[in-house]
Amino acid sequence: MLKLKRYLKPYIGLLVLGVALLFGQAMLELTLPNYMSDIVNIGLQQGGITQAAPQVIDDQTMAMMQMFMSEEDKAVVNDAYALLGDQADTAELLETYPEASSEDYVLVADPEEGANAAFNRASYALVDLMQQTGAVSEEQVSEGSSAELDMEAMGQLAAALQSPAMAGQLEESIQTAAVTPDSLLEQTGVVFTKAFYAQLGADTDKIQTDYIWSVGLRMAGLAVLLTICAVSAGYCMARLGAGVGRDLRRDVFRKVTYFNNDEMDQFSGASLITRSTNDITQVQTFLSMGFRLLCFAPIMGIGGLIMGLSKCVDLAWVLALALIVMLGLILILFAVALPKFKKMQTLVDKLNLVSREELSGLMVVRAFSNQPFMQNRFEKANKDLTGNTLFVNRAMATMMPAMMLVMNGLSLLIVWFGGKQIAASNLQVGDMMAFIQYAMQVIMSFLFISMMFIMVPRATVSAERINEVLETENSVADPEQPKEMEQPVKGVVEFKDVSFRYEGADDNVLEHVSFTARPGETVAFIGATGSGKSTLVNLIPRFYDVTEGSITVDGVDVRQLRQKDLRDSIGYVPQKGLLFSGTIATNLRYGDENASEELMNQSADIAQATEFISNLEKGLDTQISQGGTNVSGGQRQRLSIARALVKQAPIYIFDDTFSALDFKTDAKLRAALKGYTEQSTVFIVAQRVSTIMHADQILVLDEGRVVGKGTHEELLKNCKTYREIAESQLSKEELA
Repeated sequence: MLKLKRYLKPYIGLLVLGVALLFGQAMLELTLPNYMSDIVNIGLQQGGITQAAPQVIDDQTMAMMQMFMSEEDKAVVNDAYALLGDQADTAELLETYPEASSEDYVLVADPEEGANAAFNRASYALVDLMQQTGAVSEEQVSEGSSAELDMEAMGQLAAALQSPAMAGQLEESIQTAAVTPDSLLEQTGVVFTKAFYAQLGADTDKIQTDYIWSVGLRMAGLAVLLTICAVSAGYCMARLGAGVGRDLRRDVFRKVTYFNNDEMDQFSGASLITRSTNDITQVQTFLSMGFRLLCFAPIMGIGGLIMGLSKCVDLAWVLALALIVMLGLILILFAVALPKFKKMQTLVDKLNLVSREELSGLMVVRAFSNQPFMQNRFEKANKDLTGNTLFVNRAMATMMPAMMLVMNGLSLLIVWFGGKQIAASNLQVGDMMAFIQYAMQVIMSFLFISMMFIMVPRATVSAERINEVLETENSVADPEQPKEMEQPVKGVVEFKDVSFRYEGADDNVLEHVSFTARPGETVAFIGATGSGKSTLVNLIPRFYDVTEGSITVDGVDVRQLRQKDLRDSIGYVPQKGLLFSGTIATNLRYGDENASEELMNQSADIAQATEFISNLEKGLDTQISQGGTNVSGGQRQRLSIARALVKQAPIYIFDDTFSALDFKTDAKLRAALKGYTEQSTVFIVAQRVSTIMHADQILVLDEGRVVGKGTHEELLKNCKTYREIAESQLSKEELA
């Protein structure tokens, strides 16, 4: 994937924004369990009372509570409270606490600075002493209602504490409170605070309801914000993936468009199609979905671990056990399924190759009645891909229930051992519920990571396959400082001791070929199959570069010219006439998009295509299917010739173009072509002597060597190979 990182640069802003939104989403998701914990712990268990230090407390209750405080706590409380009558604005407080008087006390400092802790310890010391004297039961304290917590009984207890006999017990309770865990102190303190509020006439039910509504609305707001972050992050990542996918498809297609024959030999057509479609889709899917999970999962995993441990460190071993099991499952999946994921794209290639061969060679398959053979080939490729896919899917199908088993088992262990912590007053119910949610988030993050082991290897293989295409250097490249051809181009082509060898081959295909072709001349090439005729003419437009020697056009070596400039001067007709989907007109204008209808008609007339075009209902506007399969081979060839003639090029190459034409059409076409190309250099590759016998110069090739050069008459006398070819095709009268 890193090899394609350059494609991320144009979208770095989207990437950064997407990661930031994912971070925000993760933080919001990690915050919500805390609010849920507060609703349970404070809203339900503590009646909405958030602090042990009362907002307002009457003077008698203050005096009583200070009896259960150490000297340090008394000093803190005295600094934190002031008389209600000394405050300027007391209307709101009196509305909330209607039975409060000016002699009562109001909290004026931040309770977190010590007042909370002081009241927690005092409350616990009071409960401890009341339980020792039997003034109140533990159940009454846990219920926390003003009716059950008899304030008069507490006052009597406070009066009794003045006696020396009770002083020791009081000091012992204060010392006990000082060493009691904070979690237990907090639960005791708020129970008394609620009773103090009820004593002052406050509506404790309203306090509880208001707190639950307040926290609930904040949770709803965070949920909305979380949704916005999630949707926005998804949008950013989708735009990122789609943009990179579009750029990759564009560059792969552009790269392949400029491939020469050497590069095309490295990749099959089916493989190139797979790389530009399926492989790019894999990369795009990873960037839009996988990359999102790759960023989100670690944040959630680490954050959930930290937040969970902050709730209860004693349950850390449960989480560690679950993580070890999850890690083991992921490593097993990685070891078993990764090789199969890497193999997936190769199998898709194979299936596409077989399908493409079947479709492109359908006529041959039918002619040989070999449908079962092709079906067996397809069946094998299909079975290989299906088997590989099923193995991967089975691995994932096993993984998901295993993950759910771990998650449910983890929940069970947390409830079991968390319940014991709650019984020991070391953990609150809300905190245990939050711990379960954080544990689930940690496990889900590992589940996301396991999904990455599916997507990353396949996307990595796809990225490497795409990069192979993008990094493939053209063996035929434009020079750094190209030369310009003189305009207009004359079309003088000269081969100077040219030899050529295909890449990786041991022997030359062409050896020491030399000749000169001038404007107005027709140079023909003939020889046995495999003698190098097509290879020779393919060297002119630089489909390959010569191995030795040089080819010049108007005195300039073709390797010193830009390929576009060179090929703009050539009208090329390949062995196999290929038409593109569209109309006849768009195909004829392929070489010159500005060609007039008059020029197209003239070219079609010379190519002997006018007759069949005029018989079509829409004429030049007739639709041509992909590859020209809705016209005959001869018609396709004639349209290919007309397309080249529309260019009005100074050089024409006809690579065995006339083989699909009957003798009559061949003769008429060559006669018409002679007048049209009077100022052009014409190269003809042919198998039929009748096609080239009137050429100005004929080169006879045999195993890559020129064994004869001259006119038809000269070669009949001087070249044994040519004479043998001619005698096999022409009658004695034609040879005479």
